[in-house]
Amino acid sequence: MDKIHRLFHPAGVVVIGSMSEGKLGYELARQILLGGYTSVFVVNPKGQGGLGIPGYTTIKSINQPLDVAVIASPPDTVSASLIECGEAGISVAVIITSGFGEIGNTAAEEKLKEIARQHNLRIIGPNCAGFVSTSASLYATLEVRPPKGKMAFISQSGAIGGAVLAWADEQGVGVSKFVSYGNRVDLDEIELLPYLADDPDTRVAALYIESVKDGRKFMRAVRNFCQKKPLVVIKSGRTTSGQRAALSHTGSLAGSDHVYDAVLSECGAIRVETIEEMFDLCKGFANLPVMSGRKLAIVTNSGGPGILAADRAEKEGLFVSPPSEGLHRRLSAALPPNCGLNNPLDLTVQGTEEDYRNVITAVLKEYDAILSINVATPYLDSLALARGITDAAAQSDKPVVANFMAGEIVTESIAYLKNRGVPNYPIGERAVSVLARMAEYEKYRLAYQEEYLPAFTAQTLSKNETNEFLEPDAMQWLANNHIPVPQFFFARNVEEVTRGCMQIGFPVVLKVVSPHIIHKSDYGGVILNIQSEAEAISAFQKLEKIAQGKDFRGAMIYPMLPKTHEIILGFSHDPQFGPVVMLGLGGIFTEILKDIVIRTAPLSAKRSWEMIRSLKSYPILAGIRGQKPCNLEALTSLISNFSNLPWIYPEIKEVDLNPILLYEQEVLAADVRVILKEQ
Repeated sequence: MDKIHRLFHPAGVVVIGSMSEGKLGYELARQILLGGYTSVFVVNPKGQGGLGIPGYTTIKSINQPLDVAVIASPPDTVSASLIECGEAGISVAVIITSGFGEIGNTAAEEKLKEIARQHNLRIIGPNCAGFVSTSASLYATLEVRPPKGKMAFISQSGAIGGAVLAWADEQGVGVSKFVSYGNRVDLDEIELLPYLADDPDTRVAALYIESVKDGRKFMRAVRNFCQKKPLVVIKSGRTTSGQRAALSHTGSLAGSDHVYDAVLSECGAIRVETIEEMFDLCKGFANLPVMSGRKLAIVTNSGGPGILAADRAEKEGLFVSPPSEGLHRRLSAALPPNCGLNNPLDLTVQGTEEDYRNVITAVLKEYDAILSINVATPYLDSLALARGITDAAAQSDKPVVANFMAGEIVTESIAYLKNRGVPNYPIGERAVSVLARMAEYEKYRLAYQEEYLPAFTAQTLSKNETNEFLEPDAMQWLANNHIPVPQFFFARNVEEVTRGCMQIGFPVVLKVVSPHIIHKSDYGGVILNIQSEAEAISAFQKLEKIAQGKDFRGAMIYPMLPKTHEIILGFSHDPQFGPVVMLGLGGIFTEILKDIVIRTAPLSAKRSWEMIRSLKSYPILAGIRGQKPCNLEALTSLISNFSNLPWIYPEIKEVDLNPILLYEQEVLAADVRVILKEQ
């Protein structure tokens, strides 16, 4: 943390590179100087300075306090420059130079890492767009200098970072810190986020990522950050083609987008799809008080936009409820009779500065937030309405947002709103979406309870004599690990079929067992509702014929269970985040409804219960409209126990329980498929 602090508040900065006009070193030095930072020096073989900045041939010859080096020299000189930085006691080297891992030159990157370790030096880059610290007036980047503000932005992509800095002022969002970390041979969001979490200049952080280096460390960093401040994330690679692009761009595996969704959600981060959404949210979080509830009042001078905003608000989970009887009475006494007071509160085109000020002040005592809409006409004094809104907002500790529309006639009033800390959005729908996400974040922050990864003792599977793990072994393994399964019997021949059916009791189900038949139903390998010994023998012989040439091992015998609700449960190993658990509605609805929830393993009972409640089909399982509820307490326990298995048995790659049958009294894993890791 001390070295990162020195990055953003350095005693001195040295730029390593050519000072010939148009070269990267020259442009970086010029940017730093124009930004107002003066303790800057230049090093290059010629000792060439410029722009009033002194030039030197070595760092040691500067003989001034230095914390940061910005390296923009050719790729084959970077290692030597880095060694010189380390010997001079530099804390952080920011390597702008490209030509490393992004073009496959990973050996050169490994050399940079080794030099950094030897000299206790931290690195940002290579192939990055630099950094910004507005509180230090330090703009060590080739990008646009953004205005000072409360948003920190960390970007894996220099181009995206540059675009965000260019749009920051236009979007009404100032920047506290900016870092583009490029190929991230060392510092990235995992270490930058903890620093920003305690940075007094930062109220909200935004993050653009294409992949992560260490999924579990990333989760801890995000989770800890979100306990203190909101984090808005853009993760590229949602589609297959997008993932291919990310792969070629970063040289790292993009990972499953569904898993990223789950990880960001459970860690409290807010994922958005566009830069526009990111700015909207950061503008809200940077300027507004906490959104502590979901009751929204809409104060407008035009019915249509107010109704559109109300529709979006309810869709986003906000409550646009009518005012209480007492508030309605007070508003009726203060406003003309033609005003609408049911929420949206329509002041009509005759609404004045005083009307907005008084109504918002009164309404904020009963609601958690207000959207103020002004649909302007040329003859209206929109600036006066802005004064009324901002005066009321200044007297409250609740969020007030505005939607002043449209065009040049509201330009002056929008600037006034911005200067007084009331964010304006082009349409009311965008404003209420921001408030809804702010409410979600605050709910997460208040409900968060830290959970620690239990200490698991790894065990080895007891496989059969051929080192396989087929259904008979897998069902017994589940039972041994507290996963409830139906009674079962493995029959290798006709005689064992007879004995097994007597033990289970008719009616029964027979399922083929073969290492070469994975999806049994596709082969007709599941025979239901067998009522007698003769039918059982015939069924066994049929399965034997079906599996001819496919290494037939026998048949599993189960009781014929009543129809009920089905779910699927499985785990796999994500390349970034390790073991993840998937829960979904089973049966014929799996592919149609795609009702699936993903969480990282292991899962406590609390998180398992939350996973169940996150299913869209949860009301069905809980017993809707008089139907009997499923035993969700037993399902919670099953999920929690199941989520421990990838940690206890690391040799397992994937497990699917499909289906799990949900009854009023019990839950049963009726089928299992286990895939082992390649040895």
